[in-house]
Amino acid sequence: MEDLSPRPGDLEPIEAASRDEINALQLERMRWSLGHAYENSPFYRKRFDEKGVHPSDLRELKDLAKFPFTVKKDLRDNYPFGMYAVPMDRIARVHASSGTTGKPTVVGYTKGDVDIWATVVARSIRASGGRPGDLLHCAYGYGLFTGGLGAHYGAEKLGCTVVPVSGGMTERQVTLITDFKPRIIMVTPSYMLSILDEFRRQGLDPAACSLAVGIFGAEPWTNSVREEIERTFDMHAVDIYGLSEIIGPGVANECVETKDGLHVWEDHFYPEIIDPETGEPLPDGEYGELVFTSLTKEAQPMVRYRTRDLTRILPGTARSMRRIEKITGRSDDMMILRGVNVFPTQIEEQVLKCSGLAPHFQIELVREGRMDAMIVHVEASEISAGEEARQASARELAHHIKSVIGISTKIDVGEPGAVERSLGKARRVVDNRPKE
Repeated sequence: MEDLSPRPGDLEPIEAASRDEINALQLERMRWSLGHAYENSPFYRKRFDEKGVHPSDLRELKDLAKFPFTVKKDLRDNYPFGMYAVPMDRIARVHASSGTTGKPTVVGYTKGDVDIWATVVARSIRASGGRPGDLLHCAYGYGLFTGGLGAHYGAEKLGCTVVPVSGGMTERQVTLITDFKPRIIMVTPSYMLSILDEFRRQGLDPAACSLAVGIFGAEPWTNSVREEIERTFDMHAVDIYGLSEIIGPGVANECVETKDGLHVWEDHFYPEIIDPETGEPLPDGEYGELVFTSLTKEAQPMVRYRTRDLTRILPGTARSMRRIEKITGRSDDMMILRGVNVFPTQIEEQVLKCSGLAPHFQIELVREGRMDAMIVHVEASEISAGEEARQASARELAHHIKSVIGISTKIDVGEPGAVERSLGKARRVVDNRPKE
């Protein structure tokens, strides 16, 4: 793979600033953000008053722990525009979640917010190895989902040429990659695997295509998936992190020269790790739930937003800003079977160990008698695989899951293409247990 280490002058000064400089900037911006939220958001004024805190109580960064959390339910309870801290005539853009588990969470942006968003995405693409003039194939979904437009504006701000393909029509994706020869692709990792399948279906060698960098986000993915993508495409696979409530993609990003965790762009987003059960802050290096406070957002400031993502904070390496480890799962995606905590990423790791299986899977939760059970739906890697080979793969996967995770599970090995394909975020878990 190509050496994509940054050249002299590539970095912004803040990316190489000292911790003292970063902390001083964060304190200044956090005081502004808390004051802006209190003065202009009825929601936050009420919440701060109930907690008995005032923005003036923030004298140092650790004082943030005095302030209340914000959770997804708060956005749903204030649907659609009750979280805004500016009048509607200053709102330049509205995005929203899919709303599949209730009312969608709605987020708004001023023109200044959109520009900051583009800035942090541009920084993320550059950290991934992208450069001005690169042709970038954007296969994130466009629309209310923040992925497509977030990536698009950041790529344009960096100076890339953008191909706004969006998701779906996988055959066309491969055609455009083959014909247009983009250097970068931005897409969910699960959909990149579908694109890989289409390369193989067409008899094309993915390693011979023009892609040098893949920037993957919107769902947890493992280093095993990274290894498969990098090996088959002969490209760098880099992780980007974000969530619409904070700004969208571009909150944190891996640096291509190290790929050792995602550097949080701390000049705009302040990270904390808390104990998911007690809410108490944890020191850097300990695993827990990731919490963010926005430092520069105008339309919709977020104070101590609980992401439900599980990770830990580590010191900076390629950049002086701190890193978060790859997201291992979400506290609300966690499954508990026979007293064992299970995350979809753990199942993915075991599927990828089995050479007779394709990397696509879906977990079905069912009720057997009084007990919950899990069925892992996978598919054979080759259409020619016979029943005996499939049963051997099923036994192998069940053994890996039992040995590594500690639970017994049923394995259903289907034909190639049997597992539901993602055109955006993969639906990894289907809960078919009776509603109680």
